[in-house]
Amino acid sequence: MKLLITGSSGHLGEAIIRSLKNTTHSFISIDIKPSDYTTHTGSINDRKLVKKCLKGIDSVIHTATLHKPHVATHSHQDFINTNVSGTLVLLEEALAQDVKSFIFTSTTSTFGDLLTPKKSEPAVWVTEERQSIPKNIYGITKSAAENLCQLFYRNHNLPCLILKTSRFFPEEDDKKEIRKSYEDANVKANEYLYRRVDLEDVVSAHLLAIEKAEEIGFSKYIISANTPFTQNDLVALHSDAPSVVKRLYPDYKKLYKSWKMFPHIDRVYVNEKARKELGWNPKYDFTYVLNCLRDGKDFRSKLAIEVGSKGYHPEIFKDGPYPVH
Repeated sequence: MKLLITGSSGHLGEAIIRSLKNTTHSFISIDIKPSDYTTHTGSINDRKLVKKCLKGIDSVIHTATLHKPHVATHSHQDFINTNVSGTLVLLEEALAQDVKSFIFTSTTSTFGDLLTPKKSEPAVWVTEERQSIPKNIYGITKSAAENLCQLFYRNHNLPCLILKTSRFFPEEDDKKEIRKSYEDANVKANEYLYRRVDLEDVVSAHLLAIEKAEEIGFSKYIISANTPFTQNDLVALHSDAPSVVKRLYPDYKKLYKSWKMFPHIDRVYVNEKARKELGWNPKYDFTYVLNCLRDGKDFRSKLAIEVGSKGYHPEIFKDGPYPVH
């Protein structure tokens, strides 16, 4: 199968291309930034370039996007141009050239305000059926792009699968109070319980999606690490998360040493649908993290370490990894 990868100089795009070397797939790639993993430098809004790149392509993996870290540094129009108009160009040209399937990388951030329950409420059990309530232009434009994908399947029968990924970036948390209170690895270890996924597992989900897309037609999938929690844990998670984790992992505090658990967990991303329908079997979860701590090993995958941190801006900000409103 011949693939077009967008956003190939980015974190996920590079990781997908690195992983394609171990498959029978061939590829070409587009990004506005040149890199060793990008065959065509340019914008996904450049229809002439997109048309050229789509010749002979069987499937598109569309990872190119403006992210949440760009909200404070880019205009609303920038987000619409990249996340909405760029996706539309790709869908239209993919349809015109009889591409067999389209895989769109989206985000759990589209759920937005749904993810912050009141103190008196339980944590939120987040499945694909939950309503999206975007809280910024990033979430709005990713939701709009998801809807475009659904439209092209509904009206034109272009198979489109949407992968709503949870956190997999290696950069520090954007919240100052989190950075001050926890070591960065501690934060990420905690997040594997409910809102993080390793880069290698994100890539495997995308590669499975291209194999399944024509059969499935259209669907959305949450791509996040396996959670140990059930819906029976939601009340306690939001009031006293450490007690729930201790019940499930009695030795976690010993393995954590100076680390600590978050006092409250406000949401749990559920990956059951992706595991069932895509045959996805994520390797990296909280149990894996604890096993690595027990053995004195880094809990990141080899792929995540190789790709490393790319950042989101060319400049360095003194008050955090990126500015926030």
